[in-house]
Amino acid sequence: MRKPEYLPILGLLFLSGMVAAQETKGSQYPAMAPVERYGIANPQDEIALARSAAPPSISADADVLVLGKHGYETAIKGRNGFVCIVERSWDAGFDDPEFWNPKVRGPDCFNAPAARSVLPQYLQRAEWALAGLSRAQMIEKAQAAFAAGRFADPEAGSMSFMLSKQGYLSDDSAGPWLPHVMFFVPHGQAAIWGAGMTASPILGAERRPFEATVLIIPARHWSDGSAAPPPTTEHQHGR
Repeated sequence: MRKPEYLPILGLLFLSGMVAAQETKGSQYPAMAPVERYGIANPQDEIALARSAAPPSISADADVLVLGKHGYETAIKGRNGFVCIVERSWDAGFDDPEFWNPKVRGPDCFNAPAARSVLPQYLQRAEWALAGLSRAQMIEKAQAAFAAGRFADPEAGSMSFMLSKQGYLSDDSAGPWLPHVMFFVPHGQAAIWGAGMTASPILGAERRPFEATVLIIPARHWSDGSAAPPPTTEHQHGR
C-alpha cells in the first residue's frame, strides 16, 4: 500500500456534540484509547466496509484508503474521482463527547471536490491522533493552520455518501443511524440552508470558526438498495 497524495488539512465530520471541549469533563471518552482499538485487523474487511458507504455503481471504481500505523494509506486506486474510507471518532467536531470513542466506524465516500478539499483534513487529523497528540494539541494545530491559510474551505459542490448499513456512528445510534448524504460548506452557512430548523429535512449545526459546516440529509435507501427506516423526530446521528 502507498500513502495517498493529498494535501494535509483539518478533519471534519458529523454534527458537533456542542459540549465543553475539556478532555477531562463531560465525556465517557476523555482521552484516546489504546491505538490498536481503532484499527481493523484485516485490510480487506476495511476495504469492504469503506465501499459500503456508496452504491456499487460509485464505490466499485473509487479509490479506497485504509488506516495504517501512521495514517491512511491507499489500498485501491480507482478511476472515477470518488474516495472511500472508514472514518474514526476523531473526525467528529472537536467538541464532540465521543471524539475518542474507539468503537466508531464511519464508512464515507467523497466526491472529487470533497476529496480535494475536505478529505485531506481527515487524513491529517488521523496522523495527529496516531502520533499521540491530545485533542487540545490538535485544536491548536488546526487553528494555526487555518490562520496560515493551509486549511481551506470546502470546494463548491463538496459532498459525500454515508449509506452503509454496517457502520457505527455513535453510542446514541448504536450502529449506522440512517443512510444520508452530506454537503460540506464554509463555516457560518447553516442558517442559509435552513439546517437544524424545526421540521427542516436538512440537519446541521455550526462548529468552531475554523471547522467547516456539515449539512446532513437522510436518504430513503441504504447503499445495497434496501429501504431505510423513516427518520425519527430526534436526531441520533450522534457526531
